[in-house]
Amino acid sequence: MDSNKISKDKLNNIMKDNYPNSKIVLEMRSVSLNIPVTKVKTKTLKNKLIQTFTGGVIKSKKGNSFINALNNINCKVYEGDRVALIGHNGAGKTTFLRLISGIYSHTSGELFKSIKIYPIIEKSFITSLELNGLTAIKAHYLQINNSLKGFEDFCEEIVNFTGLGEFLKLPIKTYSEGMKARLQFALTTSGKHESIALDEGFATGDKNFKISAQERLDSFLDNTGTFFFASHSDELLKRFCKKGFVFQKGSISFQGNINDALDFYYESK
Repeated sequence: MDSNKISKDKLNNIMKDNYPNSKIVLEMRSVSLNIPVTKVKTKTLKNKLIQTFTGGVIKSKKGNSFINALNNINCKVYEGDRVALIGHNGAGKTTFLRLISGIYSHTSGELFKSIKIYPIIEKSFITSLELNGLTAIKAHYLQINNSLKGFEDFCEEIVNFTGLGEFLKLPIKTYSEGMKARLQFALTTSGKHESIALDEGFATGDKNFKISAQERLDSFLDNTGTFFFASHSDELLKRFCKKGFVFQKGSISFQGNINDALDFYYESK
């Protein structure tokens, strides 16, 4: 058994002793994530890039440089939790989402996860960027349903929601990040998932799209278990989340209800 993971029996005992009416679906104990640094020549430039994009710090061990992107993460998430990830750009929010959704693997510590967390994160698009939008929609539908029965109605709904029109005939690699986010958000929220990790999923687009996206997410969450949401909008975080994790320099500095978490974030800035 992987020594970095907590056994289900051990976790269930913790749950029964302390939270008899809840089920822990994600737990981290002293989890850290290091990412190797390559192709950047000067240490000063490396540090600047790292602090800008990951919130981590650069370290060296045995001649190898790496980003300490997440450091000593300790948290518990229960079934049905709606968790807001709060922090400035580069604080570690997106890295955390990539870790819990399986895009990254932790370097040290103990991590237990009993659910599949589906990511809606920049550059985590589930289909080949070489496909055009319409083909990507079809590939997604086939992956979920194993047949094309009902596909026409499904495709029409996705086309209408995204508002991408003729762009759906072009390769996804030609899309802006906002266009890719629209399509991925529409596809992901068209089905049912145990859990999703959303990173600024509807921050792009006009006012009408944002309103439609919020309404769609409201409906989607009625059939979703656990939700992780990174955003800079206090209004959206309060609307969709009840719990907050505050990230600072790759670590969680506060955990609590959403209002207390936001207060802590602004007081500590």
